[in-house]
Amino acid sequence: MSQTYGIEKPKDHVEWSGRAPVRYVVVIDSGGAAVSRLFLATRHQVDEYDGGVPEVAQMIQGIQPVKGASGPEWDAALQGHSMQERLDADVYTLAV
Repeated sequence: MSQTYGIEKPKDHVEWSGRAPVRYVVVIDSGGAAVSRLFLATRHQVDEYDGGVPEVAQMIQGIQPVKGASGPEWDAALQGHSMQERLDADVYTLAV
């Protein structure tokens, strides 16, 4: 019989940062209302908010947006939006 009294020794701690940080915030019209979509550097969407929430405003504060998300790198990420919505979108690139 072991001397641990049935209590297993804790495993070694492993550092892991979790998921990758958000790199892009795209504010785009969706059916007449602004929507903020958060993307990783791979252009994989990780979250979506109403366009006017304070958390998004705080994230993009002081960052100049690029007008339009019409490039081929956005085709798969924004496939549900019309080309006009994509042209009018504001793309914010966050510092990582």
